[in-house]
Amino acid sequence: MASRSQPTRARSPEAKRAREAAILDAATRLATVNGIRSVTLTDIAAEVGMHKSAMLRYFETREEIFLRLAGAGWVEWSQAVREQLAAISPGTDGEDSAHAANSADQEPRLHAAAGLLAESLVTRPLFCDLLAHTPMTLERNVSLESVRSFKLIAIAEVAAVSEALRRVAALSPAQAGDVVATATAMAGALWQMAAPGTELRRLYESDPDLAHAVVDVAPRLTGILGALLRGYGADSAAE
Repeated sequence: MASRSQPTRARSPEAKRAREAAILDAATRLATVNGIRSVTLTDIAAEVGMHKSAMLRYFETREEIFLRLAGAGWVEWSQAVREQLAAISPGTDGEDSAHAANSADQEPRLHAAAGLLAESLVTRPLFCDLLAHTPMTLERNVSLESVRSFKLIAIAEVAAVSEALRRVAALSPAQAGDVVATATAMAGALWQMAAPGTELRRLYESDPDLAHAVVDVAPRLTGILGALLRGYGADSAAE
């Protein structure tokens, strides 16, 4: 990569925010291409055109950069998936989940919700990668305040998606939260198992003895979420 002139230190709050945005954009580009695991703080600094020591004025660690991206990912995904869930909701905003349980088209709607949740995650590969790394590494090498800020964002977005999901299916708040938690946790885990675009994936696909190691994330996740939603729906109908 051609050498870049070192940017001057950001003095104003606006300049600082612009510099932070440039660092986050650089980390996003690198992680999208290479995966979070392989991206170092030095890589991000080089992409921005800064020395690593200068970049530490804006983010204390590599993990803080990616934790910030994870928070933004939660907000973006939540907004998009809530709009999609609203499109398959059976009635108005005032309609409660009991009506959804009694509706004749409950089963197709549950399948649609499961597929919608799965596809909304699979089409965001960086978010899936972030979901896997957040509890393992990204929350470990940052300040407690950074963890708190991230957790407040994630908790709020889980609650918002859960409420949207309850307008589609007959779920208690706890059940809806469990569905969202399962969707995001499994998306992160399955994405790592699938290893798309890697030598591992090519090995799995080329060796007949490893056929069962090939993970197709969207249908696998759709099946898991569909079974969970149907199980909760059966429990509600039996009450």
